[in-house]
Amino acid sequence: MAAAENTADLPPGAAPAAADSRLQQALQNINALSQRQKIAGAAAIALVIALLAGVLLWNRAPEYAVLFSNLDERDGGQIIAALGQQNVPYRMSANGTAILVPQAQVHETRLRLAAEGLPKGGLAGFELMDGQKLGISQFNEQVNYQRALEGELSRTVQAIDAVASARVHLAIPKQTAFLRDDQRPTASVMVNLRPGRILDQNQVAGIVHLVSSSVPRMNAEGVKIINQDGSLLTVQADPLMRAGLNANQLEYVRAMEKAFIERIENILAPMVGKDNFRAQVAADVDFNQVEQTAETYKPNPTPEQAVRSQQTTEAFNPLPGAQGVPGALTNQPPAPATAPLTAPPAGPGAAPGLQGVTSANRSAVLNYELDRNIQHVKQAVGQLKRLSVAVVVNNRSIPAPDGTPTTVPLTDAEIARITNLVREAVGYNADRGDSINVANSEFAAELREPVLPLWKDPEMIDLGKQGLNWLLVLLVVLLAYFGVIRPLLRTVVPPKPKPEPGAEAIAGAEAEGEEGEEGVRVTLSGQGEEESFEERLERARNLARNDPKMVANLIKEWMGVNEEPRK
Repeated sequence: MAAAENTADLPPGAAPAAADSRLQQALQNINALSQRQKIAGAAAIALVIALLAGVLLWNRAPEYAVLFSNLDERDGGQIIAALGQQNVPYRMSANGTAILVPQAQVHETRLRLAAEGLPKGGLAGFELMDGQKLGISQFNEQVNYQRALEGELSRTVQAIDAVASARVHLAIPKQTAFLRDDQRPTASVMVNLRPGRILDQNQVAGIVHLVSSSVPRMNAEGVKIINQDGSLLTVQADPLMRAGLNANQLEYVRAMEKAFIERIENILAPMVGKDNFRAQVAADVDFNQVEQTAETYKPNPTPEQAVRSQQTTEAFNPLPGAQGVPGALTNQPPAPATAPLTAPPAGPGAAPGLQGVTSANRSAVLNYELDRNIQHVKQAVGQLKRLSVAVVVNNRSIPAPDGTPTTVPLTDAEIARITNLVREAVGYNADRGDSINVANSEFAAELREPVLPLWKDPEMIDLGKQGLNWLLVLLVVLLAYFGVIRPLLRTVVPPKPKPEPGAEAIAGAEAEGEEGEEGVRVTLSGQGEEESFEERLERARNLARNDPKMVANLIKEWMGVNEEPRK
């Protein structure tokens, strides 16, 4: 039949015509099917589609979302038991701190668990006071009140974003009538911070005042806060603060040391390479605040000293002198006075009628101008007292004769040159007591984690599981195609009949003979070279002489004798 000809040799428009004829034949075949066959085919197609959809949905892992995280162990066990009773699938996170359920059931599951009172949070608040029994003792009431107060404070502290969980312990002493034995209540707060989060001083102070204000007669100094690492967060108990240091001073020291290290790196990196040395600097910084006031006097007198005042006092006192011959007779009373005719001459300076001496007293007061120097000195805070620098340099790498790199230690001259450069970079001061130590050593190789084989690598295991799932999907698709779809298509759309040998040559020769176009060279399908009309005609004649039966069958097929009657 004409549909057996090669579409490459058909004139334009012949291929669409053949496709339309096949489509019409397929529609006719479908219409020719019985009602039972049509229902069976539709059911088979629906079954294949359902099978494919089921495999895809089964292969697709449901998306899980976090239901609850950071639960108490008791609450976690109760929630898992409740999920099992409700037939809700769940998973545990890799670190075991979260419970995961399908994303579409998260909110519904939370509401159901909340109706059952889960999670309880591991903390009991003032709901403890709801179930008070009749006849309970005063001690039990006090214990329940303290537990409820601790639970409420813990819940309040947990409301802070950076806090994952918190515990509050109250120490409330028993009240007494004696003022000497009176004690203030204290509190201890344990906070478990979220990964990568910290509490600044304002937040710590807020927690302290929150707890101290919630308990009667409690002072802020009686509240202590620690984190999950055991570090004390309250400022009052900070040993650095007791020593007179604060965070700003420590940050200043770190910044100074970092600046010195950067200087060393900038000067050594071009010489030995960035990864071939390590430098550390220890700076001793003086944060003492010193104020000095000195008052000095120069020695007196000096040539340049000025006289402020001078006072001189002189006194003369005349006294009677000794008379008579020294000895016992001198102490005898004098003889009666006589009037001599002549009197001996008196000595010079003697009083008239007496022979004596005169005493003199002289004093002087001399005041100079005061010469004093008052000096007030206040030293700057944060002065560098001493600097210690340590630098280790890796061995120098040189190529060996065979081309492999080898390492050799540095020479003394190279170490001395590096030492001088480091000394100048950090501002070495010998009077200050600075020290610089440069050492040469071969760096140790980095320890690498052992590489897991492919069949033990978790990522490869997951990838293999996904590959098996998709392989299963592919097998189901192939089974559905070759088992259902392809036989159905063959029933509805029969395949093209294969042309018998020589049919194309005879058909081509007959077509050329009818058209009468002689001398036209035609290319047949399957032939690698062009043939003339005479050559093709001769080949068709030879085929008819050699196999007349095949030619007769071909002519019958053209005439439609072998076609089956349509129903």
